[in-house]
Amino acid sequence: MVDSDCFDGTISPGEFRTAASALAERWKKSASSGLPPWSWASPPRQHSWLLDQVDGYVAMEKLRFCRSSKVDDNTCCNAMEEPGCADDDDEPVVDDATLVESGDQEMHHYYDLHIVYSSSYRVPVLYFRVYGSDGQPLSLAEFERDLPVGSADEFLKSKWTFITQEEHPFLNRPWYKLHPCGTSEWLRLLFCSDASVLTREAAVELYLVSWFSFVGQVFGLGVTSDMMKNRKQL
Repeated sequence: MVDSDCFDGTISPGEFRTAASALAERWKKSASSGLPPWSWASPPRQHSWLLDQVDGYVAMEKLRFCRSSKVDDNTCCNAMEEPGCADDDDEPVVDDATLVESGDQEMHHYYDLHIVYSSSYRVPVLYFRVYGSDGQPLSLAEFERDLPVGSADEFLKSKWTFITQEEHPFLNRPWYKLHPCGTSEWLRLLFCSDASVLTREAAVELYLVSWFSFVGQVFGLGVTSDMMKNRKQL
């Protein structure tokens, strides 16, 4: 396990870039082909002043959730695939999403997820927006109705997933975000108690994967056991 005196749960901008590459690579190898990839997004030119801190953010866009208004006829789907859920147990899990119902029509909501490095907290912060098929943004109340069954109370009341609305640091538009308060604390506890992670380098490699294994549950997304293995176990 990582020495708690050497690892406080935070990472540097350079380590964030390394962790982002590891997340994108492992997600690509393990995720369903129907799920969008994680990819690195460079900031617009007007944000060039940020380049001395971090040169971009990690993005997953057009993640689609849908549900039929018919009872027991839920599906999870994505803009990259036809409606339907993959059955492979080794693929990241997408829980059934509860969407606004309208007659017998299947409703779609789309999610854009951006992982941004916080220079203040020195941890990742998840920014997200939710919008309908018409491109109109959804309210926080509508987002809460999208949450997987049983997760709304648990996650929205947790200090780890406190939701606020703030301006996206790169896009200058209001996005929702999961506040990073407490992130470094639980990541430090995680890695300092994991006997398979012996060095800081190994912790950085698994940093965003481990972080998203918890944060992703807010959206009904998980990671596979293979994604959580360190290099020696792969």
